[in-house]
Amino acid sequence: MPHTAVAENPLATPFSLANEALYQSWRSRKLADYPASLEALLVPVRDPRQLTRAEFEAISQRVRKANMAIYISETGSDPDPEIPLSLGRQFGARHLNHNWLSDDTGLTSLKVAADGIRQQYIPYSNRPIKWHTDGYYNRPDEQIHSLILHCVQSAGSGGENALLDHEIAYILLRDQDPAFITALMGPEVMTIPPRLNQGEVARQEEIGPVLSIMPCGNLHMRYTIRTRHVIWSDDPLTRRALDALSEILASDSPYIFRGRLEPGMGLISNNILHDRTAFRDDEQGVRHLYRARYYDRLRDTGIDQYR
Repeated sequence: MPHTAVAENPLATPFSLANEALYQSWRSRKLADYPASLEALLVPVRDPRQLTRAEFEAISQRVRKANMAIYISETGSDPDPEIPLSLGRQFGARHLNHNWLSDDTGLTSLKVAADGIRQQYIPYSNRPIKWHTDGYYNRPDEQIHSLILHCVQSAGSGGENALLDHEIAYILLRDQDPAFITALMGPEVMTIPPRLNQGEVARQEEIGPVLSIMPCGNLHMRYTIRTRHVIWSDDPLTRRALDALSEILASDSPYIFRGRLEPGMGLISNNILHDRTAFRDDEQGVRHLYRARYYDRLRDTGIDQYR
């Protein structure tokens, strides 16, 4: 199972500060012909459960470039959980994060909870969700490397997402000050306190980096902009790095894409940065999305393509 770790050979990855020439080469190729709008990420498909070769390649090309693609399928409001599950398998994503609030399938049904324990958690409400990557509170050996959001039904109004490739965030931070990367790769920069359930520890405290390099050389990001239930290293460099990242996320950067998933549409990504606006359910629509979190990165979308 994938896990967060330092690259076996730091000189072989552009995400290491030890090889400036490799970084500059990768950066040039990464930014060349980078999508200029959300529309450039869209891929029409007939049925995500069985992509044609052309559909698969169109999605793969966008994920290789931007770590994300948005498919527009003909499945409409079909609630079949196999739609996102089959799609994930086609891209080599098989190890689902079965979290404690997920469905029996391993998917999580994101909809407003009228009662029960889900009421306590923002994803099951109509409130906005701030910038984050999924599973930032997971153990090091259960980090989330890919994410699918599939829309069964959109809300009557609201519920838009903002999306930012975490590799682009890395570039913007490193170009400002390489020391920001050093700070955010610190092994104890971000702490998520334990989750308690009736006084018992239901999830252990998790301490780790924001940015890390996987053994294969790919970049992984673990982040939330939330200020509650997060403890940050209290040093000037870390504060500056976090402020710089917050400024990027609050900006009108052309690298931030905004839009709303409609029935039959979905986001497939390598767990990029994203948020969600507030929404309102009404007779026009009651929001229901499937979320699939995987321990796998999407197949053939890593740093190897740049070597």
